[in-house]
Amino acid sequence: MDQTETKPKILYIDDAPSSRRLVERLLSAHYAFFEAPDGLSGIDQAVAIRPDLILVDLNLPQFTGYEVAARVKGLLPNVPVIALTADMAEHVREHALASGCDGYIAKPINADTFEEQIAHFLGGRRETLEDESFRSAYQQTLVARMEEKVRELTRALKSNAELNEQRDQLLQETQRRARLLEATAQVGRSVTSILDADALLKKTVDILCDVYGFYYAGIFLVDASGDWAVLRAVRGEAGTEMSAEGYKVKIGGRSLVGMAIAERRALFAPDVPEEPSHVKNPDLPLTLSEMALPLIVGTGAQAHIIGAVTVQSKAEAAFTSEDMTTLQTMADQLAIAIDNARLLKDLEATHAELVRTKTFEAIATATGEAIHWVGNKAAPIPGSIARVREDLAKYLLMACALLEEAPPELREHKFAQMLLAAETALAEQGDGLDLAELRAELAHQPLRRLQRTLNLESIFEDLNIVEQSARSILNIKEDLIGPARQKRLEPVSLPDLLRETVRSMAIPKEAVRFLLVEDVLPVLADPEPLAHVFINLIKNAMEAMYQVEDKKLFIWVRTADDPRFVVTDVTDNGSGIPPEIVDKIWVAFYTTKGDRGGTGLGLPACVKIINQLGGKITVESVVGEGTTFSVYLPVTKAQ
Repeated sequence: MDQTETKPKILYIDDAPSSRRLVERLLSAHYAFFEAPDGLSGIDQAVAIRPDLILVDLNLPQFTGYEVAARVKGLLPNVPVIALTADMAEHVREHALASGCDGYIAKPINADTFEEQIAHFLGGRRETLEDESFRSAYQQTLVARMEEKVRELTRALKSNAELNEQRDQLLQETQRRARLLEATAQVGRSVTSILDADALLKKTVDILCDVYGFYYAGIFLVDASGDWAVLRAVRGEAGTEMSAEGYKVKIGGRSLVGMAIAERRALFAPDVPEEPSHVKNPDLPLTLSEMALPLIVGTGAQAHIIGAVTVQSKAEAAFTSEDMTTLQTMADQLAIAIDNARLLKDLEATHAELVRTKTFEAIATATGEAIHWVGNKAAPIPGSIARVREDLAKYLLMACALLEEAPPELREHKFAQMLLAAETALAEQGDGLDLAELRAELAHQPLRRLQRTLNLESIFEDLNIVEQSARSILNIKEDLIGPARQKRLEPVSLPDLLRETVRSMAIPKEAVRFLLVEDVLPVLADPEPLAHVFINLIKNAMEAMYQVEDKKLFIWVRTADDPRFVVTDVTDNGSGIPPEIVDKIWVAFYTTKGDRGGTGLGLPACVKIINQLGGKITVESVVGEGTTFSVYLPVTKAQ
């Protein structure tokens, strides 16, 4: 019978392989250990194996540990979910419990108490959330609302665009039947292409007067109170004075514009001097005919009026019912265009707020990712060091136990004296080790068990974990601080720099090919960080070809199409970069190297260094064929 079937099942969800290895070593002796590298596969694992307990890192990429906890509690409500994280942000425990976690364990893991903590949670221990206000995240709610607003406005713009298309199609059909409708379509096409409200209104009154020959045209828009229509655009000197004075009419009053808005229908006065609904205006003494057309957006119950267009003529009976129908079509188009301009303005304001919120969120996320990344790299170190310390103490105690039974002359040997002195120092230092307990444990364990639990391979594995973690942290320090160092700019020959860089990296000669135009002008740069850029690019190229048997690295330096720049191509015949992640490679902490290392800061650091020199980096890649990074740098003087 498989012993794992009788052991409690522990599922650990974490994107850091070193953390999963550490937890596996601590728990596999007494528990059936399962693992998942991300939230979605972790949920699938949980449903499939039905574990007795789930450990989850909170700062998982894409689908966070908080979201995993909430989903798992919905699927497996009786399975305890414990947050295991290096996140030291304020209230992280409360946020974890609010998301559905039953407990919280902080990294770095204490190897001496970790198994006991797991046993307590399996035995029924649960932590509770005392402050229920943590169950709602204001920031997320705000962003969600704003995103929904953007969607709503986008849908409205799309709907208006569809209405515009339907209107244009209708006008194109009617143009073949009447010249007047053809002119109306021209007006419609002109005004609906403008999305700035002020420019749109001015353009409209100009077209009305120029195309139709009206001596005056004006556009009124309903104010915020809904009681008045304010003159917003006019044609002619008289109209300009009226607009400057803030001319407005009462909605539902005696004016033709006020009545057209109130009744939501087109009205016209063929003989102004005899028309009681025409309010005589001393600024427009030549008016003999007037028409008012309501500006209505939408249809049916959703329709709302935003204003009216007035056109006036110096001729009596200048308007017919056909004119009114045609011009109302134009007014409907204008209403849609005005509403589009308003929606665009609202959308731009909403988008600006969303960008601001997203920017703050991105800064917080990037900071959290940096802390999470460093925490994950540092998390295995204390546990590994503790095991190495204990294993070395056991070896020393075993050696000294043998010396106690050795002949006196052997005990006087200098090596024996050093071993005994080391045991004495260990006893005095203590360092948290119970030497008496360790001696008793070693004495009572059979040889086979000692060989299984105590060996050099385990010590070297722990030392390797410590070394890799330390190197990763040192690398991230260089990538973060390096581009910000004070620069010593001097003329640099790129062919010489690249030859020396490749030589220093000890790349096999048969794997690299140079095409260096020796007479290219030098660039003005600090040689050390510039060499660091090409080391990163060449190293990335070699790592991209790690599964390629016939590796081919091609380095080409030449004058760019723009003679003010020199361009350097670094090309490999590796696996290539999928199109969907090309833009992500420039993002800090994003890496495609997986378990092969990488901080995700190399390319962002390269971009920063090259940008500081007035240059740029581009990339072209074909999956299965290879990748080319091109570095453009300005020359010291124009050619």
